[in-house]
Amino acid sequence: MGAYILRRILLMIPTLFGIMAISFAVIQFAPGGPVEQVIAKLTNQGGNDRLGSGGGDVGGGNLDAAGDVGSKYRGAQGLDPEFIKKLEKQFGFDKPPLERFGMMLWNYIRFDFGDSYFRDISVLNLILEKMPVSISIGLWITLLSYLISIPLGIRKAVKDGSTFDVWTSGVVIVGYAIPGFLFGILLMVLFAGGSFWDWFPLRGIVSDNWDQLSWPAKIADYFWHMTLPLTALVLSAFATTTLLTKNSFLEEIRKQYVVTARAKGLSEHKVLYGHIFRNAMLIVIAGFPGAFISAFFTGSLLIENIFSLDGLGLLGFKSVIDRDYPVVFATLYIFSLLGLFVGLLSDLIYTWVDPRIDFERRDI
Repeated sequence: MGAYILRRILLMIPTLFGIMAISFAVIQFAPGGPVEQVIAKLTNQGGNDRLGSGGGDVGGGNLDAAGDVGSKYRGAQGLDPEFIKKLEKQFGFDKPPLERFGMMLWNYIRFDFGDSYFRDISVLNLILEKMPVSISIGLWITLLSYLISIPLGIRKAVKDGSTFDVWTSGVVIVGYAIPGFLFGILLMVLFAGGSFWDWFPLRGIVSDNWDQLSWPAKIADYFWHMTLPLTALVLSAFATTTLLTKNSFLEEIRKQYVVTARAKGLSEHKVLYGHIFRNAMLIVIAGFPGAFISAFFTGSLLIENIFSLDGLGLLGFKSVIDRDYPVVFATLYIFSLLGLFVGLLSDLIYTWVDPRIDFERRDI
């Protein structure tokens, strides 16, 4: 197993390099970079004093050079080219792309992610500041989906083809078909003061006076704020796990060892939970880290934006819009690295749940 783990870790290096290289190359062709973002804000504000305090003047002087700058950055016509050069140096765009990419990788290997372009804080501190919200959402989604899906999937497998199986399958399919963000908007309209009832808060994870509340009131306030976001996310999450659980149990129920166990006179409960459960739950249990990472990093992106939850999803969305590249690339690097390690962890869980699995004898 040690050799397999080492091979997997070594394979993470080119995989991570490829992810970062492709993303960096795409960014080079994306319009509206950080320099253009600053130019747009300054020109929209329309103040010569503001630009002068930033190290350049609007208009005057060198119109030919300004024209050259304008051909490179949209909206830069009339700005002092020295001011544009200072902006490029500030954001690191005064160096060739390959040099910038190499410096970025060297810094990221040492987990030095620099500072945000537009926030007066280091990228790492910014991520750590937003992470508790996303971890909270990811943990609750994963826990609730498993608590609902596993009993429901087992029941559907036992009652396969019955009326219960048919109507619950309809509910599961509808839940899977409805996007979580769309259901979240529906919940807001119905229960967050949209057009019907005003039962739940519209934004945030806690109230403004949360620090002044007692502990029981803090817990109640937290779940009061989390009810709608978690409901919207659990709807699609539990559907996938339910069908996976049902199919796993159906596959095991039809195997010969189950027939043998029944022939020995064992009760259905003993057969189901003493023999079938461990084998059927192998794929479900092994998929737990991946399910958490999916809910943590991707599932909450739109929901955090809809319900204004200040987590990593909302941070990533705003960073992309603002072209805050240090935050964008740092989150991509961290999420990719965690995703690769979670994939390895899932394989190790397979071997822990079922010792018969031996990755050493298989090619990666």
